[in-house]
Amino acid sequence: MTSSTGRVRLLAFVAFTAVTLTGSVAYVADAYADRAGAVRDTGTDTGADAATVAAGPHVVFRNTAAGPDEGHVALVPVDAPGGARAITPAVCDRVYATRVRAVCLAAHATAVSRTYRVRLLRPDWTVDRELDGFSGLSSRTRLARDSARVTTTAFVYGDSYNSPGRFSTRTTISDVAGDGRVELEDFEFRVDGRVNRRADRNFWGVTFTTDGDTFYATGASDGRTWLVRGSVSARTLTALHQDVECPSLSPDGTRVAYKRHGDLPDGQWRLAVLDLRTGRETVLAETRSVDDQAEWLDDERVLYGLRTGAIGEQRSDVWVADADGGGSPEVLIENAWSPAVVR
Repeated sequence: MTSSTGRVRLLAFVAFTAVTLTGSVAYVADAYADRAGAVRDTGTDTGADAATVAAGPHVVFRNTAAGPDEGHVALVPVDAPGGARAITPAVCDRVYATRVRAVCLAAHATAVSRTYRVRLLRPDWTVDRELDGFSGLSSRTRLARDSARVTTTAFVYGDSYNSPGRFSTRTTISDVAGDGRVELEDFEFRVDGRVNRRADRNFWGVTFTTDGDTFYATGASDGRTWLVRGSVSARTLTALHQDVECPSLSPDGTRVAYKRHGDLPDGQWRLAVLDLRTGRETVLAETRSVDDQAEWLDDERVLYGLRTGAIGEQRSDVWVADADGGGSPEVLIENAWSPAVVR
């Protein structure tokens, strides 16, 4: 970030101090509610063998059941998500995985700051290498489908999370095998054919296509958000569709699931799916606010983490909803967060 950009954001922070404090505190409380106020252990079966589960299609997630395995990465078979889960040695606040490797965001808090470390994990869930740490709140991470690139997003302290344009993000895309790393703030950003150079530009929530170079993400500026299509090699971002946050590309590459704000109060979203071929938007049957980057179970169903219950008694579960807007949402995995489907 340039010094002039920093000064502009500092002035924005001063102007919106009250909103900033409210939004930041609310996000911190929500982001770590499953750690500070975990529900009582309900006897979750953790006796499955990790290698056996990993041999077939499975869901990787953060185990949030209270007890000694809370916070550990866990696995369940796609065809038996409610059955015994396999617990791995990895401890993460957010996780994403492919057949080749996993990425783990692990928070490190002190009395005066919070940073997060980005760790790349081997198939046996040991640390392969650690990328640079970042200040702020660990938030989003994805691996490219060929596992060659990893992306992470951090929300930086001092700005409001809930109102677009009033917070700062750091979103990077790194080469897994080398030292190459780019920041989306350095890309050319076009909206309606014009380059947007506003100091309040923010980008987050990357999802990769199959070629490993093209990706989709959220772009925000001037109080608006867009679905943007990006190219790592060309260093470009192009706005496609307004009111899109945290996109997730379907396995067949034809649709994007995401959060949309619409006319809801600040800090609330509805899940929707956009058909990239026709531009048709479908709002899903989930009527509660979802603050998560969705994941596709298959081409017809969408997964997402949802926290329910009063503060201090919250629980997090992974839910599933039909991508065509029909049906009723159901719990897929209890006491779980941050799902990734490995096919």
